[in-house]
Amino acid sequence: MTSESRKAIILLSGGLDSMVSAAIAAEQGYRLIALTVDYNQRHKIELQSAQKIAEKLGVDEHIILPLDLSRFGGSALTADIDVPKTGVADDIPVTYVPARNLIFLSLTLGLAEARDARDIFIGVNALDYSGYPDCRPEFIEGFERLADLATKAGDQGSGFTIQTPLQHMTKADIAREAIRLGLDPAWSWSCYDPAPGDLPCGLCDSCRLRQKGFEEAGIVDPTRYVT
Repeated sequence: MTSESRKAIILLSGGLDSMVSAAIAAEQGYRLIALTVDYNQRHKIELQSAQKIAEKLGVDEHIILPLDLSRFGGSALTADIDVPKTGVADDIPVTYVPARNLIFLSLTLGLAEARDARDIFIGVNALDYSGYPDCRPEFIEGFERLADLATKAGDQGSGFTIQTPLQHMTKADIAREAIRLGLDPAWSWSCYDPAPGDLPCGLCDSCRLRQKGFEEAGIVDPTRYVT
């Protein structure tokens, strides 16, 4: 069966990386089903971006699934903890949401099996990122093995592939890829700590990485930052 006749599940946050990952899947001929998780994140505005991206890419189905991870807390994105604004550090920052990608991929896997899809796309990146452990290639490889053990489809020999087309790209590479694919960066949202008026803060790790990527790529980012 060719990719043109297959469905792919896209984990679509509304950020630049997930947008580019989804567009790559569409370019490869997959029919797209998008899953966006509303986990009561601080930057809930990204859900609007996810909706816009899903519409622009013409996905077959877009599910926005409520899952209130603020009940767990443990992160500046889900609890009353200040978002760091001093620059990207070497350690794992407080914006790390405990096991987020593990939780999200598990949900995506369930949707994939229910929709008879075998390919899952996620926009994780292991170069220009904030050091989250659940963005590493080892995690993706481990989850792919687990997916085959945990599902009826895997048990019957029809396993799943976790597609990570951005895994080894820099943010500059990703910015260039967005333009190549004909995407408008303004559709996406990156900021962890939106300012009043729904403007990106310009100082959180995610804003800094986005700005750095576009600057290094020599591409104008239409995002209007507070600072």
